[in-house]
Amino acid sequence: MKRVIIIIVVIVAALGAIAYVLSNNKKKNEAKTAFIAEGGGAVAVRVATVEKKVVDLDFVANGNFAPKQELNFLSENAGRVTAIYVDEGARVSKGQVLARVDAEIINTDRETAQATLQNAQRDEARYQSSYETGGVTQQQLDQAKLATRNAKLRLQASQRKVSDANIKSPINGIINKRYIEVGAFVNTQGTQLFEIVDVSKLKLKVNVNESQVANLKIGDNIEIKSSIFPDEKFSGKVTFIAAKADATLNFPIEVEVSNNTKNSLRAGMYGTAVFNFPKQAPSILVPRTSFVGSVSSNQVFVYDKSNNTSKVRKVVTGRILGDNVEILDGLKEGETVITSGQINLAEGTAVSIVK
Repeated sequence: MKRVIIIIVVIVAALGAIAYVLSNNKKKNEAKTAFIAEGGGAVAVRVATVEKKVVDLDFVANGNFAPKQELNFLSENAGRVTAIYVDEGARVSKGQVLARVDAEIINTDRETAQATLQNAQRDEARYQSSYETGGVTQQQLDQAKLATRNAKLRLQASQRKVSDANIKSPINGIINKRYIEVGAFVNTQGTQLFEIVDVSKLKLKVNVNESQVANLKIGDNIEIKSSIFPDEKFSGKVTFIAAKADATLNFPIEVEVSNNTKNSLRAGMYGTAVFNFPKQAPSILVPRTSFVGSVSSNQVFVYDKSNNTSKVRKVVTGRILGDNVEILDGLKEGETVITSGQINLAEGTAVSIVK
């Protein structure tokens, strides 16, 4: 019994949904019929006057600040950490010693390489002397010279490792994280030591659409605002413009921003890029809906006031500016373009304007 009731309820709900859809479609058809009827037998259309307007290209875009430089600093030598000279939050300079790794094994390798070089140099001197008296061949002398060069290279590599026992900062910045403690063992496979971030300059990453990116170029100066520091003034410069749109058909842009002397801005904060452009000369604009099919068709219908008919007009389009399109050629100021009803029009079709 319960199952029968459920089936009946489902059937009633389905019939109700069908009735609602049919009623809604009937209302839409009646509205279309009324719209056409207003034309008095002609095709009812809506129109817009072709006007010259000043194009405002200014816009703003929001994004997040990212550090211009950040580095996850890894170990290059194996050993035990014997000293750490900086804490998290410390400001460091390029070349400053941050920590030291026990260099006992490294020093031993250097001493061995030094002894090997000295022996190779003595052997080369003996071979050179013997060669001059005919005691050895040219090949034996060349092998002695090669052994000396190889020993020099091994010594240089060992000396580099000794120098690397003092872990130095490769950039200017702030120690954002420290991953080691005194007594910890690091290996040559790249133990993470420090995360260093430079916020003296940051990158503001924003996205712009196709009409906006067309007016940008590398090196443009941009005003930057921060809601956290509304009284502070920041400036930036466009350093990157994507050559390809992303999945949302927007173009990623990067603006390099100079921080203030207090480094108030921090990576991860929100920022606003204000793009200001010189005042533009007035341009002929028409609604985007004026085009037959799409803007790429370069075809519109013009309303002929003398006999209330439609005329096909080929035009040359410029920039797409929101809901309007710039017309470079094909229309004159004061003419009237048809903005709706084009699907029912042809050359010379009688039309009636619906307000």
